[in-house]
This record gives sequence, structure tokens and C-alpha cells, in this order.
Amino acid sequence: MKNTIKTYFLSAFLCFSFLSLWACSSDKEEEKATAKTLTIDTNKIDFVSKGSEASVKINTNVTAWTISNPNSSWIQLSQAGGTSGTITVKITASENTSTEARMGTITINSGETSSVQIAVTQAGAAVVTSLYPSYNTNPITADQSGMSSTAVQLATKIKLGWNIGNTLEATGGETAWGNPKVTKALIDAVKANGFNAIRIPCSWNQNLENAATAKIKTEWLDRVKEVVQYCVDNDMYVLVNIHWDGGWLENNITEAKKVENNAKQKAFWEQIATHLRGFDEHLLFASANEPAVEDAAQMAVLTSYHQTFINAVRSTGGKNAYRTLVVQGPTTDIDKTNKLMTTLPTDSATSRMMVEVHYYAPWNFGGLTKDESWGKMFYYWGANYHSTTDTERNATYGEEADLEKNFKLMKTQFVDKGIPVLLGEFGAIRRTSLTGDALTLHLASRAYYLKTVVKTAKANGLLPFYWDEGSIGNNGFGIFNRSDNSVFDTQALTALKEGLQ
Repeated sequence: MKNTIKTYFLSAFLCFSFLSLWACSSDKEEEKATAKTLTIDTNKIDFVSKGSEASVKINTNVTAWTISNPNSSWIQLSQAGGTSGTITVKITASENTSTEARMGTITINSGETSSVQIAVTQAGAAVVTSLYPSYNTNPITADQSGMSSTAVQLATKIKLGWNIGNTLEATGGETAWGNPKVTKALIDAVKANGFNAIRIPCSWNQNLENAATAKIKTEWLDRVKEVVQYCVDNDMYVLVNIHWDGGWLENNITEAKKVENNAKQKAFWEQIATHLRGFDEHLLFASANEPAVEDAAQMAVLTSYHQTFINAVRSTGGKNAYRTLVVQGPTTDIDKTNKLMTTLPTDSATSRMMVEVHYYAPWNFGGLTKDESWGKMFYYWGANYHSTTDTERNATYGEEADLEKNFKLMKTQFVDKGIPVLLGEFGAIRRTSLTGDALTLHLASRAYYLKTVVKTAKANGLLPFYWDEGSIGNNGFGIFNRSDNSVFDTQALTALKEGLQ
């Protein structure tokens, strides 16, 4: 009997415990099923300096919520709150007329769950002044015809580029540095020999009708347009820039010159962009050439120059509203660009920007013409091209592994993020003062260098443009003999094309 009673009570206890656990579990499941959540599809919005609009999607099962930005009057919200479900709130930023960027916070609150926040930033306006009159005198409606390619899509179409160096940027006029005027026959020859893109270094400051108003001579604008037309007629992509141009911008990337140079940058690009506005996506614009920047403070000034360039071009409308624009890294040096170019200027057009760097490394091989205290000239580059007799002229750094490392930096920082990188200049001088076996080995080494640069560039998404300054003598880069438009350096040309294979 006692055992029967014990068994009865034990069974009852176990049953009660089971029911309690089941009830507790059910309560927890019910609580979990009805947990309150409030989520958003983005927690960060970046606005350009001009007034613009964005949106945030709110998804929640709370009874009610509010959205506010109490400390940022420049941010307007399409509504102040809502209830459960999914809803999209429009967020509008008024124009930022200050040169300083500004930040704000949008908070979404509900007493039923934790609040969420959205960080909002807006770029400052480019620093421009009324030093010069506005040359955006006839802006037109945005026109996307012939401009359908994004920068990434355009990058796939640019195979191999060539520079008309030391010509339209030459101080003293187009022929002042020893090259003849550019002809259609020259451009035809370049196209026939495997290039489908041309970079036209251009000067503007020396071609002013009136320095006080920064007005460019119409005949010079017409001349640049004529050369661009030669290229476009050949179905070639063409890049027009402001090159060294006496150094007014490139050598003065300082706070002291910031206002003055932004004003000139604006005036020049309003004129250039308006005059060349009719060309389709075959034409790209580039802000500068090799801007001298050494630190973050100078990089901030350079970014303001680039921002002025972008704003000026876009303001002219037409096809310029969609044109791909190219901004240069500090000194167009890969290492400095990797370290200092951590942010890009803002753009009203989506996915229409490229970054530009140059490559002559190691300079001992690429361009050094006399021994210096910091290093000697290299005549031979590449693991299989070192001299066994002239060993002091073998490259001791900057060979294949360094080339791969450098280009990979640009791939990781920009290309992989949808920003194509234009290798606007690269090359190595031809040291024809050498003789015999030394000359033969040097030229073979140089050909290997050119082939390897193109091959590595293409593998990492960089767009190679060979630097040709027209010189076919010792220490020259010239591939074409511009006096008769023939190929002078077949070995170098073949190497460049082999790099594409």
C-alpha cells in the first residue's frame, strides 16, 4: 500500500512538472512570436552638396513609431511617424552652400523596442568665388543619348591607349617641343596599329584671350575639338585633360591658392565642357595631370579641385550630365593614392567616375638619365633579363613582384568597388646610347617591361595608356615617327600588343 501511494504521488509530480514545462515553453514561444522589431534598410546616407533626395525603408511590427531629426534643420522628412508594416520615408537635404561638409542623425523611436539611427552626411560646396565670370551661359537639358555606358562598362571597351605627348600641352604652342601638328593621318596610323584610345594632354592657361577673365581663345577650343574629332571618327575613346599647364594647379595644391585655383578650375571647365559637349561617351574629361600632393591636408585641397571640376562639367548639361569623368590620385603615384585618396568627390551622376594613376617604376629604369646620389640608372629589368657582365645596371627593386603588388592595390581600393582605374601614363625610355650586347639586352628587357605592365594592368582592371612624347632618339619614348606617321619602334609596339593577349 505504501509503495502504491508513493507511486501515485510520484506520477502526479512528474505530470505536474511536465505540464509546467510545456506551459513555460509555450509562453516563451508565444513571447518570441510576438517580439517587437523595428528595422531599416540602411543606416547611412551620403548627400552631394546640391539639394538631393534619398529614402529609407522601415519594417516593423510595433503599434506606432516616430521619426525625427531634431538637430538638423537642413534635413526634411516626408512624414513624422507610422504604424506596423513596411513603409518608405523620403529624406530630402537642402543645398549645402557652405564649403564645409555637415552631418546629422535621424532617429526612429518606439516605446515598444529599441530605437534605430541613420547617420546623414552632406558634402560641402566646392570653393569657388566670383574672381571670374560664369561661362556656363547656356546650360541645356540632360541628354543621355549616346551616353548609356557606365564607367565600368566603358572600361571594358578601352583596350590599349596612347598619349599624344609633348604636343597640345607644349609651352609656346603645339609644335614648340619638336613635334609637328597633330593630323588625322597620325591618328589613323595609331588606330591602325592596335590602339583604340587616345589621351590628349592639353594646356589652357597659355591660350587665354583675357587672363583677367580666364577666357580661353575660341580658336584653341576649336583646335582641341578638331583633334578630338579625329579620334572619335576612328571609333576611339579619347581623354582630354588640363595637363601641367605651367603648374598653376598642379604645383599649387595649398590652402593659400585654394580659392583662386578653384575659381580658375571652374572657369576653364565650364568653357571646355560647353565647347565639347556634343561628343558622345567616346570622350572623357580628366581634372588634372600629376597634382603634387604629399599629405592629407593637400589631398583635401586636391579633392576640392576635383569637386569643382565635376560640378562645372555637370552644370553644363546635355551629354555632360552623364559623361565619365576622371580624377587623379596624389602625384598620380600608386602608393600615395592608396594611402591618401580614401574618399572621392561626390557626383550627381551615378557610376560615371574613374581614378587615374601613372607608372614609370622603378624610375631608375623608366626614366632616369644620369646616376644620382640616391641611385644609379637601371638598364635591365626582369628576372630573366639581368646582365651577367654589366651587373651594376640590373634592377635591384621594382620588378615583377612589386609591379603586381602595386596594381593589386588599385584593384582592391577602386576597381573591386566599381571605380575603374586609368593608367594614364606608363613607359620606359629607350637607351640607344648603349651598343652591342648591352643594347640588345636592354631593348629586350624594355620590351618585356612594356608587355608585363600591360598584362598586369589588364589582369587587375587598369586601363593602360602608353606615354609617347614623339622622341625617337636616345632616351626617347616615341613609337611613331610623327614626320611620316610610320612605326619607328616595332619592338615596343609588338610588346604592348602582346601584353593584351
